[in-house]
Amino acid sequence: QVQLVESGGGLVQAGGSLRLSCAASGRTLSNYAMGWFRQAPGKEREFVAALSRGGGNTAYADSVKGRFTISRDNAKNTVYLQMGSLKPEDTAVYYCAAAAEYYMVVTTTGAYNYWGQGTQVTVSS
Repeated sequence: QVQLVESGGGLVQAGGSLRLSCAASGRTLSNYAMGWFRQAPGKEREFVAALSRGGGNTAYADSVKGRFTISRDNAKNTVYLQMGSLKPEDTAVYYCAAAAEYYMVVTTTGAYNYWGQGTQVTVSS
């Protein structure tokens, strides 16, 4: 079983950048397909970005394409979400997740077995 802990959230002005980290313990992240999701108040959790188990494929929600980048550092057993050109509508709690049964990118919440506790990102206008 893998444990995931997100960090790096905070308050940033529109147009700014943040890098979220998802540190894993218990298992090696290279054994999992990884994803980032977010949930704004009153809304359902939505897909943001995904990385295949091998690290060679990525997928992004249309709303963040070209602004966000998902990556993984195997030596640190950590997945990152680099966020740029942030907008107020990016405000949400961001969660990282790991999927044990998939090799390719997965964009649906039901595919993920393990979730972090979330980190708040607030973008002011």
